[in-house]
Formats: sequence, C-alpha cells, structure tokens
Amino acid sequence: MKSKINKILTDIKNKKEELIKEYSNLKEKYWFKIIGKRIIWNKEKKEELKRKKKSIWDTFFWAEFREFLSIPFIWAMLIPAFILDIFLFFYQNTAIRLYKIPLAKRSDYIVFDRKELAYLNWMQKINCIYCSYFNWLVQYATEIAWRTEKYWCPIKHARKKSWTHDWEEYFADYWDPEWFKQTFCSIKEFEELKKK
Repeated sequence: MKSKINKILTDIKNKKEELIKEYSNLKEKYWFKIIGKRIIWNKEKKEELKRKKKSIWDTFFWAEFREFLSIPFIWAMLIPAFILDIFLFFYQNTAIRLYKIPLAKRSDYIVFDRKELAYLNWMQKINCIYCSYFNWLVQYATEIAWRTEKYWCPIKHARKKSWTHDWEEYFADYWDPEWFKQTFCSIKEFEELKKK
C-alpha cells in the first residue's frame, strides 16, 4: 500500500523530469548543441561570450587574501576525492555486482561541460573542472550509497529530512514491517535501470 509520502515522492520525481526537459530547452535559447559529450556553440554567440572573458590579471587583482589563503585547503581535498573514487570503483564492482544491482554509471554523474564556456579564462576553467569533479563525485557516491540502502535498509525515516532521493519511494514506511519484508534485499525495483 502506497502512502501519501510516496505520492509526494512520485510528484518530486515527475518535477525532476520536467526540470530535465527545461534544461534541454536552454539549447535553443542560448544557441548551442550537444553532440556526444561536446557542447558546440553558434559562432556569433561564442565570439560574444569571449568578449566577456575576465583576464587572468583581473582575476588575481580582484581576489581577496582570504581566497588565496584557502587555495591549498581546497586543492588538498583532491587527495581524499581520488581515494574515494578508487574505492567506489572497487565497491561497485564487488558488492553491488554481488547484490545484482545495476551499477551507477560514473559518466552519468561526472560531467565536465563548463570548460566549453568561452567567457571563462583558463584559471576559471581549471577551478570549474575541480568543482565539477568533486561535487559530481559526491553525487555519484551518494547514488551508490542509496542503491545499497535500498537493498539492505529500505525503510523511510521517522524524522523529517532536508533531502530525499529517487529510491525512497520504494522504501517501507517507518511503521510498516510487512512492507519492509517485501522490500528487504529486493532488486525488482532496479529493473527499470537495466532497460536503460
């Protein structure tokens, strides 16, 4: 039996799909195409964007001391990120495969498209690559964790959370042991992923 929470979760899922379509509409508004993993800009638009590029000198000149001071701390975070990335690879290719859960595709989460923006200078592009890698790696890790949670512990929480995920609609309500028995270690909810 589906709860009202599940109806809300389904509505959220539908809104996410609507959001994806709206992102797709931006291609026409901003005159670009996506071919494979590349972003191809209309020539006139690309030239217009290049004229808005901030020079490296301006980037350094307007930076505050505290921003310079933070650089080693920000970049040091790549070490645990690389370690996490390696461990996720091994975890997915052992545990997730043993559970017969479809693997989360890394390429669906790690996206490097900001480097195509002509209004960014090379230093801003490097920073954008860093942010893309780190933030999307966390999203990728979270998806793997959610799939694991769906398999081993598919129970909604009793307390309100600030975040929900796509697999939660398949979780048993907190107070429903019968629903939990049906969903515990179940992989049928992953069947849609196998079709993609």
